[in-house]
Amino acid sequence: MTNAPKIFTRDDGATIAYHKTEGSGPGVIFLGGFMSDMDGTKAVALEAHCQAQGRAYLRFDYQGHGQSSGAFTDGTIGKWSEDVIDVLDNLTDGPQILVGSSMGGWIMLLAALARPERVAGLVGIAAAPDFTESLMWKGYTPKIKDTLQRDRIYHQPSEYDDSPYPITMDLIEDGRERLLLGKTININCPVHLFQGIEDDAVPWEHAHAISRQLKTNDVTTTFIKDGDHRLSREEDLAKIFAVVDKLAGG
Repeated sequence: MTNAPKIFTRDDGATIAYHKTEGSGPGVIFLGGFMSDMDGTKAVALEAHCQAQGRAYLRFDYQGHGQSSGAFTDGTIGKWSEDVIDVLDNLTDGPQILVGSSMGGWIMLLAALARPERVAGLVGIAAAPDFTESLMWKGYTPKIKDTLQRDRIYHQPSEYDDSPYPITMDLIEDGRERLLLGKTININCPVHLFQGIEDDAVPWEHAHAISRQLKTNDVTTTFIKDGDHRLSREEDLAKIFAVVDKLAGG
């Protein structure tokens, strides 16, 4: 059975559930995807790897996810980015490597922009900056857009969950305030992106778009020809772990 998480209480009273491993730096923080939690395959496997390396590691749940407080439908990219910044500021010391999966890939970029002095490197796994606009809103039918604008919520079927994903108009509108791919992303640390060619949620072209917009020249993109959106097979994880170790100087 998984040990009970520790709880961090934000200044506004919201609580963030987390698991932290003490160890050497730079530390590693895993940022999960949309409606994912810190007990997912990649988050737990990366924890075991960092523990074996004696490296500091932290995984946590955004508000409205997993064991943290709040309703998922109250969440936005901005609110979840604030969770990451709070985690960086209050639960970690020194430089950190942020590993962002899907939506977490957008949030890691926003966190790196907000706290550049704290970020030693970024690892994106099917990173999805701007997904609320380019991968959701632009693909919605007029009927779905009308539903969102009228009801402020739309329940989108998902192949990754038995229940539909509740998409709010607040999520869409907040996302528009935080779009990154239409301008230079002023990040100077090393960035490594992993992208499955068979990903049916985030097209492989998205990784190219991120690479083009990043200011740093230290960008590497690994395309996995038979990789899907999750990239959680043993062979995928081995590639990801090797890059984390390299960025950590090990």
